[in-house]
Amino acid sequence: MTETTTLPAPERVTSLAIEPDATPVVRLIARALRESVRIGHEADALSRAEGTVALRSHDTPQAATIAFRGKEIAVSSGVFAAPDATVVVDLRARFSPAEEPAGNTELADVALRALTPPLPPWPEAAQRFWSLTRDLPGMPDVLVVVEEGEGGRAEERFGDGSSEYLLAGSPDVLAGVLTGTDDFLLALSSGLRVKGTWAQLSVLTGASWKVRFDV
Repeated sequence: MTETTTLPAPERVTSLAIEPDATPVVRLIARALRESVRIGHEADALSRAEGTVALRSHDTPQAATIAFRGKEIAVSSGVFAAPDATVVVDLRARFSPAEEPAGNTELADVALRALTPPLPPWPEAAQRFWSLTRDLPGMPDVLVVVEEGEGGRAEERFGDGSSEYLLAGSPDVLAGVLTGTDDFLLALSSGLRVKGTWAQLSVLTGASWKVRFDV
């Protein structure tokens, strides 16, 4: 007779808090962690993590503290007490480490993995981007997103009307920009192509900030 063992479901983080009027770096960190929590990325490791991680930008004074407290995570600006671990990252390159972590390297590794949840398929990211930004003043009536990759060309259209704006690029570039993982303007130099007016470019830049910084 075969004995079947039911494994308990992994614990999940239930609270992610940021301070009022949070700085951009705090919002950037919180957006990434919130996505990991939402999809269950590193769920077990996050729920077991205990301690503080100082995160510093490798080329700017920006810094923040991530406090892991089991099922609770809090992100605050600055580093005002000795952390359990320190990571120095490139904020413009998906939190890529710029130096070796210091202190509790296991905790640092949990933080770095949680800050890099897998990207969704670009059509899913585009749908969410449109739902979050479609009502912003000046947004075009239609957003056209075009995949240009090894698999050929694919297109998705969102909205209806006479004015439209086009974003085109590889699946990774599109998913990175549309989820807020990558900076919109920087992506223009790494494969993202756009078609529209200068006014629309300004509006789309603001829309990307809304998604990237969860504001």
